[in-house]
Amino acid sequence: MYQILKKQVLVNDLMILFEVKAPLVASSCQAGQFVMVRKDEVGERIPLTIADFDREKGTITIIFQVVGKSTELMATMEAGDCLLDFAGPLGQPSNIERLGRVIMIGGGVGVAPIHPIAREMILAGNEVISILGARTHDLLILEEEMKKVSSEVIITTDDGSYGRTGMVTEVLKELINERGKIDLVVAIGPMIMMQAVCEVTEKVGISTVVSLNPIMVDGTGMCGACRIEVGNNTKFACVDGPEFDGHKINWTLARQRSLMFAEEEKLAMLEHHNEGGVCRCSCHQQKN
Repeated sequence: MYQILKKQVLVNDLMILFEVKAPLVASSCQAGQFVMVRKDEVGERIPLTIADFDREKGTITIIFQVVGKSTELMATMEAGDCLLDFAGPLGQPSNIERLGRVIMIGGGVGVAPIHPIAREMILAGNEVISILGARTHDLLILEEEMKKVSSEVIITTDDGSYGRTGMVTEVLKELINERGKIDLVVAIGPMIMMQAVCEVTEKVGISTVVSLNPIMVDGTGMCGACRIEVGNNTKFACVDGPEFDGHKINWTLARQRSLMFAEEEKLAMLEHHNEGGVCRCSCHQQKN
């Protein structure tokens, strides 16, 4: 059992931070890796990228967005409660080296996994410019934490309620035009954002890494659920990733696979909220 030492509601019960006691995971994890979390015996396995770790305290910080039944149930847990499973570290760590100027782009909850990567990039001697994007000010997370691990932080909101108005790609284009050589871009967030970033950087030949979080079942490469196409080759995000060269990803296929169980997830939420009950057969009719 893995005790939750701290719970923090970051955004209106939509984004939750847990600091979890997991000394074995904390002792060996690296930036860019993830854990598979399960609330209880009947819970779904949820892959969550590590947002922070403290080897001395033996803790791992995870941040998750409430998007379905499993995350909604996990959000009801409080400090002192215990998660049944907390498996990791899983996946390949980020490639950290001294490159020069690195642009870190985080969108929405994607700001969480770029935090430890930015910190390690700074420690490696890089200039780190972080672009944080959110739909609105209320949905922005980890601003102060990112300022501590970045040379510069630029914030954008879709509605202009905070920072600059517009998309992260607009800021990226300005940096490309005004700052000179950029050695690497790392983008983590909604798939449409990561693809848009890659389209910008591919035109000018800037290496770009993205972190994918597709559907996973076991997180160890056995089930094949998280397969993606990278450079015309099949890869598994759990063991080959989660980070990949963004210019080589088949984004059309990745988007299609991400929506494979959208209807089932909707039905699970309806049943969870007791909205008349849900038929488990293919007709999806309500019970009388």
